[in-house]
Amino acid sequence: MANDEKYSHDFIREIINKDLKTKKNDSRVHTRFPPEPNGHLHVGHAKSICLNFGIAEEYNGKCNLRFDDTNPIKEGDEYVKSIIDDVGWLGFDWEDRIYYASDYFPQMYNYAIVLIKSGKAYVDDQNANEISYNRGTVNKSGKNSPYRDRSIEENLELFELMKKGYFKDGEKVLRAKIDMSHPNMNMRDPVMYRILHAYHHRTKDEWCIYPMYDWAHGLEDSIEKITHSICTLEFENHRPLYDWFLKELKIFQPQQIEFARLNLTYTVMSKRMLLELVNKNYVNGWDDPRLPTIKGMKRRGYSPASIRDFCRRIGVAKVNSNIPVDFLEHCVRENLNKTVPRFMGVLRPLKITIENYPNDLIDDMNVINNPEDANAGIRKVPFSKSLYIEQDDFMEYPSKKFYRLAPGREVRLVNAYFLKCNDVIKEGEITKELTCTIDHNTKGGNSPDGRKVKSTIHWVSLQKAIDAEVRLYDRLFTIENPTGKKGQDYKDFINSNSLKILKNCKIESAVSELKPFDRFQFLRKGYFCIDPDKNDKKLVINQTVELRDKWSKIKNN
Repeated sequence: MANDEKYSHDFIREIINKDLKTKKNDSRVHTRFPPEPNGHLHVGHAKSICLNFGIAEEYNGKCNLRFDDTNPIKEGDEYVKSIIDDVGWLGFDWEDRIYYASDYFPQMYNYAIVLIKSGKAYVDDQNANEISYNRGTVNKSGKNSPYRDRSIEENLELFELMKKGYFKDGEKVLRAKIDMSHPNMNMRDPVMYRILHAYHHRTKDEWCIYPMYDWAHGLEDSIEKITHSICTLEFENHRPLYDWFLKELKIFQPQQIEFARLNLTYTVMSKRMLLELVNKNYVNGWDDPRLPTIKGMKRRGYSPASIRDFCRRIGVAKVNSNIPVDFLEHCVRENLNKTVPRFMGVLRPLKITIENYPNDLIDDMNVINNPEDANAGIRKVPFSKSLYIEQDDFMEYPSKKFYRLAPGREVRLVNAYFLKCNDVIKEGEITKELTCTIDHNTKGGNSPDGRKVKSTIHWVSLQKAIDAEVRLYDRLFTIENPTGKKGQDYKDFINSNSLKILKNCKIESAVSELKPFDRFQFLRKGYFCIDPDKNDKKLVINQTVELRDKWSKIKNN
């Protein structure tokens, strides 16, 4: 993470500050980011990554990257590699501390034996439906399992047989013996182990019983001596269970702190929904730039620094809320404005011919690379008799507030000349070409006689321009909260116009030298990046955000 990025102040850091004052945990600060390797990370995970790694850095502590790989049916190496890549791309370093829940399977098994021997766990023969039914409801106490009072010896023997593979999937489970009438339903004899004859991406076929998340979660933190276990709010009601396990085992007990997860407008964060969007081809893979996945944001052209800045500025709260996607785009825009070079690109080209310019002359114009960065320097951009301008920069019959090019009107070409339109060449109702003249005394964009023009437009040389495919992105959904309409499927609100592909755009040739994921601004159009689909025969460019800042308008109203 960049050293000049500011730290936040929030209730989590207040807790840590108090702990440091009392020298709790020997004044250590040790956090972790613990994803399940069953999907690709999204911007909600980015908030947790920035929080956990950021706190560790701020307090000169440590942050582990740990994979909660307790469900072999849904997990795999593909997701492990993806998560490692995403966390690293965001700018964080776990050093040598990359761990897996599966590293601790033997230790977890031994801890389960401890609970069985102390009469705090038992093997249950009920199936999943029976367990769920007998658990009761929020307003009704649960019912003890008929197998709850098995002897310690029988439970030890059955659990050993479960481990050795003597039983089928779902035939038996190991449960904690707590209280079936507890007001917190998580405490009603939760399942600790289930039988799964499934191949695990790391332990292979070594195990056929796997720990449930609620059993594994607190143990992993304890084994790694995590001081502050930072979770989202949905785990708040699970904290008493984690604490019960650790107290019964008499092992190190981290402090769990819950915060509100990130919800973003005009998208969905649910793994199930994202998986459906990908698998049913509503989008083009997990790195589709319309998705809130970290890979999607990377491909769209969001910078790691802008995502970190967004996560810092939205802060940490105890109440769930929807953050406007406009604010995320505002943070991206602010960062790119300061850091990326400028180029010229004409997305919907209209040819112009300059009548008073030599046919074979190609001159170089000096153009500033980034007005926000004095060290970015200048580049040479070729200027020729025939140019391309944007179609919407010309209007044959201009409206009152249209100040760009029109018949008889003069405008400035960026860093070039004053240009005047003399004639319009049409095919039917379609404008095909403009014939124009320039004022040779205005080279560089200023007139020695002091006259002014009301508009400046960008251009590219017809002879030197290269072709590109430009992909323009809009919101994936048409409403702010696509999951908030009762009785309606979130997919009903998918925006059919969320992707527009423009072919044969005319681009400044220097853009061809950029590499995939390189970011830049097209003057007057917005921020863009090179798509990884680029190859020797095809230049593909993704729109990141428009120049127009909707968030600033919202904030100032």
